[in-house]
Amino acid sequence: MGTVIAFVNQKGGCAKSTTAVHFVQWLIQQKRQAILVDADAQGSSSIWLSSLESKTPCEVAQTSEALLDRLPQLINQYDQVVVDGPAGLSDATKAILAKADLAIIPCQPSGVDLRSAKDAIQLIQQAQAQRRGLPQAAVFLSRAVKGTRLKDEALGSLGKIGIPLLATVIHQRQAVADTFGQEATVWDLLGAAAAEAAIEFEELFKEIFKMVR
Repeated sequence: MGTVIAFVNQKGGCAKSTTAVHFVQWLIQQKRQAILVDADAQGSSSIWLSSLESKTPCEVAQTSEALLDRLPQLINQYDQVVVDGPAGLSDATKAILAKADLAIIPCQPSGVDLRSAKDAIQLIQQAQAQRRGLPQAAVFLSRAVKGTRLKDEALGSLGKIGIPLLATVIHQRQAVADTFGQEATVWDLLGAAAAEAAIEFEELFKEIFKMVR
C-alpha cells in the first residue's frame, strides 16, 4: 500500500505547486510509481504536468468528497500519491489531512507567511489528535534569498513553530520561476542556476522521503 504526501498551505505563492510537481517528477526518477493529485482550484500543477514530455500520472480532485473517495483508491495503485493542496484551509484541505501520511508546509520568509504556516499547523494538529498522530508533518523555507537577515529570522521562527523544520532551504531563483512557462522542470533547463536548484530540490526530497520510508 502506498503513502499520501501532501503539500499544504492556506497562502498562495509559497511554491506549493512548484514543489509538488518537482517532487512527483523526482519520485519517478527514483523508479517509484507515483501520481500527483491536483486539489488546487487554479489547476497549475495538472496543467504543468500535462505540458511536460514525460507524461507523469496526474488526477484532478478538488472537492472533499472526491478526495476522500479517490485517495484510498490511489494508494492501492501507486507507491506515492503526491497531493498539491488548495490555497486556503477548506474542507478539501481537511479531507487531505484525513488521508495523508505526511503533510509538508512550504513557507516563504515573511511575517504573513509565518502566520499562515501557523494556521496550517493548527489544522494539522487537529487531524493528528483525531488520527493518533497522523499525518506526520514538517515545514521548510521556500523562496528564500541567500545572505539576508529575513532568511535567518524566518529560520529562527520556523524552528519554534511546533513541527520539525527540514534542513534544506529552497532559494529564490529565476530558473525555478521560469519552469512553468518553459513547460519544464529544473532538470530540463540548462545553466548554473537550474543545476543549483536541482541540487536543493533533491536534498529536500531526500529529507521528505526519509520521513515516509
